[in-house]
Amino acid sequence: MPMLADLIDAVVGVDTHRDIHHVEIALPTGTPIATCSINNDTSGYAQLLVWILDHAPGPRIAISIEGTRSYGIGLARAATTAGLPVLECEQPHRKTRRGKGKSDPIDAHLAVLSALRLNTSQLPIPRADGDREALRILLGARHDLTVTSTAQINRLRALLRDSQDNTDTDRHLARAALTDATLTGLARRRLRRDASREHAIRHAEIRRLALAIHDARQALKDNRAQLQSIVDDLAPGLTQRPGIGPVTAAQAIVAFSHPGRCRNDAAFASLSGTCPIPASSGRTVRHRLNRGGDRALNRAIHTIATVRMRDCPATQAYIARRTAEGKTIREIKRCLKRYIARQLYRTLTATMTPTTNTPATA
Repeated sequence: MPMLADLIDAVVGVDTHRDIHHVEIALPTGTPIATCSINNDTSGYAQLLVWILDHAPGPRIAISIEGTRSYGIGLARAATTAGLPVLECEQPHRKTRRGKGKSDPIDAHLAVLSALRLNTSQLPIPRADGDREALRILLGARHDLTVTSTAQINRLRALLRDSQDNTDTDRHLARAALTDATLTGLARRRLRRDASREHAIRHAEIRRLALAIHDARQALKDNRAQLQSIVDDLAPGLTQRPGIGPVTAAQAIVAFSHPGRCRNDAAFASLSGTCPIPASSGRTVRHRLNRGGDRALNRAIHTIATVRMRDCPATQAYIARRTAEGKTIREIKRCLKRYIARQLYRTLTATMTPTTNTPATA
């Protein structure tokens, strides 16, 4: 396959920051043509597009932007709207920087060189917006709700455990499941007239935490329903497969982004951290778990594998067969996660519709 340098007239490298972006435009050989700095706002983007057209030696231009989902997201969207192909540039590794120093112009030049070395079949296109971005926002909100709710539950249990009023009852509640009925009862407790200041503050905090936990559970239910709706629109039938729920399906779609981001199922497995890592020595031939990749996607695939191992008869039969062959449970789970990654990739490639900005319903 040809290299990107063989197909373009110029490449633009951008080192992004909160306030100022540093830009370099260079020939396909990597020779710089010009450099500039722009503000990270709409006027700066318009200024850069005009600057690129003034300095480009031809119409075939590619833009390599560092941080397309961070400080560079505005510029990436503006360039895409203008019809310029945008490439996602990773931050330079320490080995790449060795002997070259560190500065914003240097990073912009490294973004140019990184793009020129790319194979045209492996271009890193930024993740899609639209419904895919809506899923990412919902997953981020769900993570925050879960972490906050867990901390609140632990705090509520500690307050109940250390309470001096109704000691046996409160200690039992601290050990039992905090159902909706239990939370409602805690929120409706009455404070004694002769209660001390300590008891009054403890009572108020228990009530506040009970209401907060109840509201968080309702928010998580609403969040799950929204995830289910968007997943059904983007990848119909995905959640009907064994072990795949709306949360794990949403995480897979967010990582997959759009057909073409991963060139094949092996690349998707590498992205998810489920590809096998050789760990052979002498006559022992084996593979181990991969500790790299997108750990959120890996966690989602791990959840799918755990559910299938517990509830899916076909998976249980596979485990029995591989156990008879002498495989350990860790090796079996690694193989199973690799299979799930392949299945997710093929399903998403076949069924996922283009991510568009779906109008919100009232």
